[in-house]
Amino acid sequence: MISTRALTRDFVVSRTETVRAVRGISLDVEPGELVAVLGPNGAGKTTTLRMLTTLITPTSGTATVAGYDVTTQPSQVRRRIGYVGQGNGAGHTQRVGDELRGQGVIYGLDRRAAKQRADELLDALELRELAQRKVSELSGGQRRRLDVAMGLVHAPSLLFLDEPSTGLDPQNRANLWDHILRMREEHAMTIVLTTHYLDEADTMAERVVVVDHGEVIADDTASALKARLAGDRLALTVAPSNIARLTALAEKLPGAREVVAVGDELSVRVANGPAALPELIAAAQHNGVPIASAQVHRPTLDDVFLNLTGRSLREESNGKAA
Repeated sequence: MISTRALTRDFVVSRTETVRAVRGISLDVEPGELVAVLGPNGAGKTTTLRMLTTLITPTSGTATVAGYDVTTQPSQVRRRIGYVGQGNGAGHTQRVGDELRGQGVIYGLDRRAAKQRADELLDALELRELAQRKVSELSGGQRRRLDVAMGLVHAPSLLFLDEPSTGLDPQNRANLWDHILRMREEHAMTIVLTTHYLDEADTMAERVVVVDHGEVIADDTASALKARLAGDRLALTVAPSNIARLTALAEKLPGAREVVAVGDELSVRVANGPAALPELIAAAQHNGVPIASAQVHRPTLDDVFLNLTGRSLREESNGKAA
C-alpha cells in the first residue's frame, strides 16, 4: 500500500541555510495494516505524511502510495486516500451535512450518491443530530468525527490520520477511536497514524515506527520493541543490611542490566520479568536473603523511546499540550 525509498525533504530557510526535515526514510506498509508513527516534535512525521499525501513534493527518493507515484501521479494517489490533518478541515460557517455532501461532489460523486454517502457517514459516526448545525457550533470531539467522516467520503483504501485525537478528553478520544476502528473493519482500510498518545500506538497499531531527526530508528510491533529495547524492570525491597547481597544475586541473572540499589530497594532490567523474578526470589531464599516485596514493571513505549533517543516522548507530548 505504501513503499518509500530514501525519501528526503529539504526546506530552504535562507540563502545560506537549508533544513533537512526528512533524511532518507524507507518504509513499507502492507494492505490492511494499522501503523503508528511516533516521534518528537520536529522529527519529520508530519512532513513525511504531507509527502505521501502529495501536499508537498519530495526533494529526493521515491514513494508510491496505493500503487501510484506521489510525484508523477498525484491525482491518482489522491483519489485513493483519505487524509485527516491536525487542523479542522470543515468550513466553520458551513453546516455539517452540507460539508459532507460537498466533499462527495468534489470526489466525483453525483448529487444523489453524495447525499447517500453523507447520510451513511452521519449515521456511522453519530453525527445525524448535528447535520443542520454549523461547524463552529460543534465541540472538539464532534469536529474530529466530522474530519474523519470527510476523509472517508470517497471510501478510500488508505487513511492517513495526523494526531487525530490531540486535545480531546479521554472519553471523546475513546469514542473517536471506536468509530475509526469500526469503519476500518467495515471497509478493510489501511491506516497510518501519527500520535503523541502512547496508549493509542500501543493498543491500536500492529506496527510502531519510531522517527527521530528525519530518520526511521525503529520499526516493529509494540510488544517486540518493548521486549528488545526496554525490557522488564524488577523492583524488590529487602532489609538495608541485605541490599548488597541481593545486588550480587541480581547481577548473575541472565541478561541483567541497569542493576541499581538505592536504600532498601533494588531495581534491575531484564528481558523477561515474569520468568526472572521467581528465579531471583528463589536465589535470595537459598542464600538467606528475605524479600519484603517484589514487583514486575512491564515496559512502555515511552521507555522504548527514552532508550532510543535519550528523551521521553511523554515529556514532548506534555510540552506540546501546554
